[in-house]
Amino acid sequence: MTSGTLRRIATAAVLIPGVIAGVWWGPNWLLAGLAALVAIIALIEFYALGEKAGFRAYRQWAYLAVIGIFAQQWTAARASAAARPGDSLFQTGAPMYSLDLILFLFLFGVAIIVLASRRPVGEVFSSFSVTAAGLLVIAIPFSTVVRLHGVDTIGRQLLLFTLIVVWVGDTAAYFAGRSVGRWKLAPHLSPNKTWEGAAANLLGALLVAAVFGRWMNIASTQMLAMAAVGSIAGQIGDIFESAFKRSVGAKDSGTLLPGHGGVLDRIDALIFAAPAIWYYFEWFVMRKI
Repeated sequence: MTSGTLRRIATAAVLIPGVIAGVWWGPNWLLAGLAALVAIIALIEFYALGEKAGFRAYRQWAYLAVIGIFAQQWTAARASAAARPGDSLFQTGAPMYSLDLILFLFLFGVAIIVLASRRPVGEVFSSFSVTAAGLLVIAIPFSTVVRLHGVDTIGRQLLLFTLIVVWVGDTAAYFAGRSVGRWKLAPHLSPNKTWEGAAANLLGALLVAAVFGRWMNIASTQMLAMAAVGSIAGQIGDIFESAFKRSVGAKDSGTLLPGHGGVLDRIDALIFAAPAIWYYFEWFVMRKI
């Protein structure tokens, strides 16, 4: 076993118990705050990648927008959990602001920054583009972890299911790719990814669904479908983030996590898997519970 693999295992052994404890025992507001912090750290790394290409983001305003996005998701989760059939928005205590409003305030704030800034006017297009891309690629999809955790009665199990689908799938793909991987999945974007690893990722996710199906009050077919959707979406997210890194000649998004690179490297699959599982659950499962 290589030193890199050992560092990867050691880092996971430290982080995973803390994450599980926070998901299981932490209230939804705490989970929202911690997830917002993780998103901001990932954005810092994303914007650092952008600077390698000469794109300077409006960082501070983007971080404030992240806080607004996660606060909105928290209030939406509270309203959804408290809602009863026939309730109005006022009766449920639903938030009087939406994600649309947060994004409009972000846009309006950027316009004010552009008017007041002394940056060269030639930077406006690139600066706005990379700033908005960070919210679109990281903050908004990742914020669905708050909605998953906030589902009434089974939210903790649902978010743990999502995390473990990603973790087991990623681990299975890593070891399968290193041991039997031959056919490259996307060599121009992520040369270490293989079709064998992708298949192992999917099989690992389905195994997680089979185990969790005995714990959660959800039909086994729906659990398998959510696991498959999460696995495929997560793998797409992993490769998509690799495209950003490759475009600026970077191997990792950062160095904060030994053996894993940066925070963005660690959550890239979850950024896509969480909304995929959340929307599948909302559209096909929630109405039947």
